[in-house]
Amino acid sequence: MHPRPASGRIGVYADPSHSEACHDFACMTAYSILDLSPIPEGGDAALALRNSADLAQHAERWGYRRYWVAEHHNMPGIASAATAVVIGHIANATSTIRVGAGGIMLPNHAPLVIAEQFGTLATLFPGRIDLGIGRAPGTDQQTSRALRRNLDGDVDAFPPDVVELQRYFADDQPGRRVRAVPGTGLKVPLWILGSSLYGAQLAAALGLPYAFASHFAPAALMSAIEIYRSRFEPSAQLSEAYVMAGFSVFAADTEPEARLIRTSAQQAILKLRRGEPGQLPPPVEGFEKRLSPADRQILEQVQSCSVTGTPDMVRQGIEAFVSRTGADEVIIAGHIFDHDAGVRSIQIVAEQMMLATALSS
Repeated sequence: MHPRPASGRIGVYADPSHSEACHDFACMTAYSILDLSPIPEGGDAALALRNSADLAQHAERWGYRRYWVAEHHNMPGIASAATAVVIGHIANATSTIRVGAGGIMLPNHAPLVIAEQFGTLATLFPGRIDLGIGRAPGTDQQTSRALRRNLDGDVDAFPPDVVELQRYFADDQPGRRVRAVPGTGLKVPLWILGSSLYGAQLAAALGLPYAFASHFAPAALMSAIEIYRSRFEPSAQLSEAYVMAGFSVFAADTEPEARLIRTSAQQAILKLRRGEPGQLPPPVEGFEKRLSPADRQILEQVQSCSVTGTPDMVRQGIEAFVSRTGADEVIIAGHIFDHDAGVRSIQIVAEQMMLATALSS
C-alpha cells in the first residue's frame, strides 16, 4: 500500500462504527464524480446537461465531495465543451458540493480568459469552485486550430501558463498592469491533471494537488504517484501532497445488469480508438462475447482501473484500488446510457463507501 499523509484530507468521512461495510482506509478517502455530460443516442445536448444537473444533485445528497466536468471539443457525444458554462449550470443546480473542471486544457486558452471565467464562477459560488488544468488539447489538431486560430498555444508553454494563471488569482500587487476581474485575490484552487509523469513532476514542483486520469489511461499511475509524493514541495495552497485518482464504476444490484450497462462505455472506447466518436450507444446484450482479441485487449488495458458488479463487488474493488494507490481521493467515472441506471450506480458507491449523508438518506 502506498503511504499517504495523515492530515490534509478533504471530503466526507464514514462513521467508523460501520466497519463491516467498509475498511477504515477506504472509508477515510474522499469520493467525487467526473462527468463528461454524455449525449446518449437518440438524445441531445439539452438532455445531457439536464442529466448532469440531476446527477450532481444526487451526488450532493449522497455525500460526494466534488463534481467535475471536462473540456472536450468536436465530440458528438460530449456536451461539456463550454466547460465554465456547464460548471455554472451545475453549481446553480446544487448548493454545497464543490464543482469544477477536470479539466480545462490550458493550451487551448489564454490564461487571463480562464482566470476571468473561473474568477466569475468563484464570485457567484464562493468556496465551491475548483480549477483542474491539463496540457492535452482535448481534441484533434484541426479543431485546436479553430479554437486558437493558430497553433501557438504550445504544450511546452504549459508550466509558465500555469504560473501566470496563479498570478491572476493572487492578491493584487502595486504596479500590476493586467488583472483578472473578477479573479484577483480569489485564490481559486488549482489542480494539475495528468496521465503521465510530466504532470506529476509539475504538480510536485508547484506544490499543487495532482489528479491522475487512471480511469482511461492507467499505465503510469503508480510511477506518477511515487514521483509526485517524493518530490512534492509545500506551497501557499497546499502543505502536503494530495493525490486524486480516477476510477470507473459500473454498479448495479446484479452482476449481469452491471456488465450490461458497462457495454455502452466499452462501445464508446472502441469507436474513439477507431477515430469514430459518436453519441453514447445503448447497452448491447452479449457484446463482450463478440469482441475480437485485439478489442478485448484494448478494453482490458483502458479499464484496468475499474470495477463492475454488485454492491459487494464494487466495495471490494474500490477498497483494493485505494489500498494499492494510497489515493487521498477517488473520482468516480462511468458512462452509462440510462440515466436512472447511472444514478443508481453512484448511489451504490455512496452506500458502500459509507459517505456520511448516504447513511441518513
